[in-house]
Amino acid sequence: MRNRKPLLLLALLMTTGAAGLAVAADTPTAPAAPARAKLDTNGDGFVDRTEAAKAPRLAEKFDSLDTNKDGKLSREEMPRWQGKRHGRGPGGGHERMEKLDANKDGRISREEAKADPRLAERFDKMDVNKDGYLDKTDRELGMKQHRDAWFAAADTNKDGQLSKAEFDAAKSPFAGKRGDKSPR
Repeated sequence: MRNRKPLLLLALLMTTGAAGLAVAADTPTAPAAPARAKLDTNGDGFVDRTEAAKAPRLAEKFDSLDTNKDGKLSREEMPRWQGKRHGRGPGGGHERMEKLDANKDGRISREEAKADPRLAERFDKMDVNKDGYLDKTDRELGMKQHRDAWFAAADTNKDGQLSKAEFDAAKSPFAGKRGDKSPR
């Protein structure tokens, strides 16, 4: 019974790592934390416009990142990833989304998505919260749905926990999609 918790934790960590999404989205990377701490010179837990001026790229995007328009960036509003770590290509897809965001409000409307036919075609599926925009919330909800679906499929006895046998049978979130059950 004591061994289930480490296995469950390992299973959850591996699923989020295999999905390549949750850990990076919820936890700042090691280099990002000191940079953020260096920017927050007054130690109030926020980065205001004056502090952001020390990082030109952050200052340039300050208004679009400050989603609640309070003049300071909270931990939730700060960028959590370096573009090259996620998505495809050198910019991780972030630059492509920025280009599509014509009004620079930090989200893609249905009208803005029309500039990319593939995105426009998938817009309804990607707009997970059905608010008419693609944004960070949709990405996070989509990742959660993906993780939950994988866990539900792997938890064959539906006890809310993964045994070692269930985990080994599941292998990765992608093992069953292509019929390839070989170890990765």
